[in-house]
Amino acid sequence: MFLRLRPCGCKRVRMHTTHVVIGAFLVTLSAPSLSAHHSFAAEFDANKPVLLTGAVTQVEWGNPHIWVYLDVKDEHGAGQPWQCEGGAPNTLTRNGWSRSSLKVSDQITIAGFLAKDGSRTCNMRTVKLPDGRSVFAASSAPDAPPPPRR
Repeated sequence: MFLRLRPCGCKRVRMHTTHVVIGAFLVTLSAPSLSAHHSFAAEFDANKPVLLTGAVTQVEWGNPHIWVYLDVKDEHGAGQPWQCEGGAPNTLTRNGWSRSSLKVSDQITIAGFLAKDGSRTCNMRTVKLPDGRSVFAASSAPDAPPPPRR
């Protein structure tokens, strides 16, 4: 009986292992952003619309969503802090927003949907900017309006 020697295919094994390691590394890197993303229905209630008018206290312009923080006066005139989630910066930019659209102390009106957990959190549908323009906030609500046509 003869023993045939075959090439070991070490390059192929190394190449395959390298691809697996790179793939695992990329999945690990994207895991935090994947876990941070959520569906609208998981966090917000489409049956609880809210209209908020107040002064901007902070804007976080980053992925996967922007956040706008504002003080809204309650029925007694006391400021209540709210946080409102918008769409992705890229989507907002295509709908007329920019990093400078909102500044601290700007008076704005936000139409959106309340969070299910009862906190002062909403998902923005539209924002009336200080200059009077209303812009789509890239809401992830299932029946959110389409972006305005230019």
